[in-house]
Amino acid sequence: MNVSVHPLILVTGAAGKVGRAFIAQLLAEPSLAHWRVRALCHQRALPPHPRVESVHGAIQDRPVVQQALQGVSHVLHLATSKETPEDVMDVAVKGLFWLLEGCRTSPSFSQFILIGGDAAIGHFHYPHPVPVVESQPHSAYPGCYALSKVLEETMLQQYFIQYGLNGCCLRAPWILEKDDLRCHLSFGADVFGAPRWCDLVDAETAATHAARGAIPVLLDAQGEGLLRNFVHVDDLVGAILTAIDHPRARHQIINVCMDEPVDYARLGEYMVRTRNSTLVPLRERYHSTWLDNSKAKLLLGWRPRYDMARLVESAWAYLRAEDEPRRVWYPG
Repeated sequence: MNVSVHPLILVTGAAGKVGRAFIAQLLAEPSLAHWRVRALCHQRALPPHPRVESVHGAIQDRPVVQQALQGVSHVLHLATSKETPEDVMDVAVKGLFWLLEGCRTSPSFSQFILIGGDAAIGHFHYPHPVPVVESQPHSAYPGCYALSKVLEETMLQQYFIQYGLNGCCLRAPWILEKDDLRCHLSFGADVFGAPRWCDLVDAETAATHAARGAIPVLLDAQGEGLLRNFVHVDDLVGAILTAIDHPRARHQIINVCMDEPVDYARLGEYMVRTRNSTLVPLRERYHSTWLDNSKAKLLLGWRPRYDMARLVESAWAYLRAEDEPRRVWYPG
């Protein structure tokens, strides 16, 4: 391992949700005051900072990646796409390949950290033995995005095997910040994430539910409250910082999530108890699925700080400024 006196970490997808939170925390951490950041940005820019250098371009462009990797000791790969199949494969396969090839041949390279996703094991689309451990075979749900999560993990594992490249994958479920959960539990057209509750009922009913702030309660294929994983962005950033240069992270895939899944039925009960909310049960074909975070605790000594109640309270306490419109951006 090449350990630099002044480590330089390349963050792809740096202008996204996780990238911004990670960079802010790294810059604020006194023990990392000697670290510098190179941010690879595509759609948006970062505010200037004396320890942050921004590189603008597309990750599938090899010259852009080569420039971004110059003198880099660590890579945090966050860039992803859910747009067209061409975009998804450009980022997940072509972009990751150029990164890994560049790291493999770089004299300054030390560690690669990939942020993966539970889409690689099918999310709630299939029944699984639960909790889902890291050794469970990949089982992506249909579509190019979930497939891309499988390909990312597979490519990184092959670079472990073929070249001994030092890296790890932190596999995260749905990542929440700010008022994400509040916007998720909305029958409005601006609902965050899936399912889109307004599409599960007729338009008039959806408008009525949205107007009174009704809370959807997702039921699984058996009619029970569906259990689903989340992770708060602050907890994920904590795991990333812990994994940097951690000897037990080498060549590992590690689940990073809350200690317990969120049960939509219990969430609804909590909302009634704390906010007198109106509940709307909705039964769908999905299956309760959640990750096991025991490995993260054992190998990294990491612990999540957010549980269901804290997720709710932080989301409802967040006040969005007038100049902060609600937009769903993909990283970078």
